[in-house]
Formats: sequence, C-alpha cells, structure tokens
Amino acid sequence: MTSQKITAAASGTWELGDLTVNRIGFGAMRLPQHGEAFAADAVPRDRDQAIRVLRHAAGLGVNHIDTAAFYFSPLRSANELINQALAPYPDDLVITTKVGPGRDPSGQWLPHATPEQLRGQVEENLRQLGRDHLDVVNLRIVGTDSIAERFGALAELREAGLIRHLGLSNVRPHHLTEAQAIASVVCVQNMYGIGASSEQKEFLDLCGERRIAFVPFYSIAGAGRTAGATTDHGPEVHTIARAHGVSAAQIRLAWTLHQGSHVLAIPGTGDLDHLAQNVTVGSLRLSEAELTALDPHHKTA
Repeated sequence: MTSQKITAAASGTWELGDLTVNRIGFGAMRLPQHGEAFAADAVPRDRDQAIRVLRHAAGLGVNHIDTAAFYFSPLRSANELINQALAPYPDDLVITTKVGPGRDPSGQWLPHATPEQLRGQVEENLRQLGRDHLDVVNLRIVGTDSIAERFGALAELREAGLIRHLGLSNVRPHHLTEAQAIASVVCVQNMYGIGASSEQKEFLDLCGERRIAFVPFYSIAGAGRTAGATTDHGPEVHTIARAHGVSAAQIRLAWTLHQGSHVLAIPGTGDLDHLAQNVTVGSLRLSEAELTALDPHHKTA
C-alpha cells in the first residue's frame, strides 16, 4: 500500500444529516499530549507538531474531526489546536464534538452536566473552535438512566441555531429510541472493535437499519483505551497483517470499517506517519475468510 497516493476518499462516504464525510476521519483525543489521554502528568505535545498533523490530515482528505472541550492537557487544548490549524475552516469540514463530561482547569473530572449546564458546554466548544454553530454535538453519558431531559436540552439548542445535528455517545439501544422520539439522531459513538460482544454488534446493525452513522472509539486501542493502541492483537491479526504488508493496528481498523457502510472511523494520533497509515486503511480490502478469521462470530454487512 502506497500512502502517498491514497486519501481518505478511498474509504467511501456517509451522510451525517446533510453533511457528507469520508468514512476515515480523525479523533483529536490524543492530540494535546504524549502518552495516555487525561493523565494528570501528561506531557503536552509540541504545538507545531500537532498543527502539522491536523493540516496534513486535511491535505489527505480527512473532513470529519471528532473532538471535545474536555480534550486538553497542560498548555494544550484539542479544540484550540484545531482552530489554529484549520480556521478559516474548509466548507466540507465537519467537526463533531461531545458534551456531558467536563473537567476543571486542573484536569480533574467534574460531575456530568445537567440539562441546564449543557448550554454552557456547547458555548465553550463554540468559543474554542471559533465558530457560531457546531456541526454535530454528541450527548455522552454514563449509565442506563433516561436521557430525555438532557437530549431535549440539546434539541432546543439545535432549534436556536447553535447546533446543526445531534448524536449520542456511550449509549444503549433504548437511549437511541428515546432520543429519536425527541429529535433526529445522525450518529452513535460507542466503543467497538474486534472481539465486540453480540449485543454491541446488534446495536451497530440497528444503527445501519435506521441509517444512523456508527462511530466506534477505541477500535485500534482496544483494551488499551485512553493509553493507546493495544499490543494484544492475537495471532490472526498478525497473520493477516503480514499477508497485506501492513501493521496489526491497520488490520484492526480495516476490520471495523468492513462492519458496515455506515461505520465511520476516527483513529487519533499525533504522529504524521501513523496518520498516513490510518488513512491508507480506507483502501484496504479484507476477504470474507479474513474477516471471519478475525472474529468468527461477526457477519459483515
């Protein structure tokens, strides 16, 4: 695979409401720091390096960036880096952010926002990104309780023109049904990757049936989560990676994209080479035999 000739367009496209994005995007969680995201002793990433990564992503056709106001380390904020690197923003660039969680200036986690507090979080994203509206806002939650009041508050902000489209993050199927009774949902962002449970697969498929984008996080990191890419790939991943001449991480990402045309990838990195490798995955095609070897319990869409 020659990354110099491959752009994010090779991954195909999907519509987030009336916004068209390439299926390979970019996740900004790891951009503000080296090492584990949200770590109290995180070492800030060099500003110029982070800006180069963002601009190179745009140059490779990445037009879907996932971020949040709580993505920051000492001295670095993902939103502000995006603003500095890419504003004035290209017309086709879609920036998705999320609200619900929050961190104080020292980086300590705060209780999730109440319905009344969500407007402040939306406005903080607007300020940091330098925009007068947000393309997509995901309500991120923890737990199984009703989201009606919180999602309803975001729906009101959409009606007021501060938000264009709404999504959900870290939710269950009943949350999606509850939200859709209030307003349109364009995406669901949940943890997903090789080894996902049958329930997770069923939810991914449900989103496809409802024409809702499914945006997996930790598809490369796996059990590594905020610490970064897992090294526990399994022999099948390594065998298939060698056959294609790519890394194990690229195979994990490719497998995820093969789970349905509505699946959007948002791998994150602060490294230019890793960025190029992630983008090339959009052109990587796995056979049915390879997909089954990677996870025999999953049937692709």
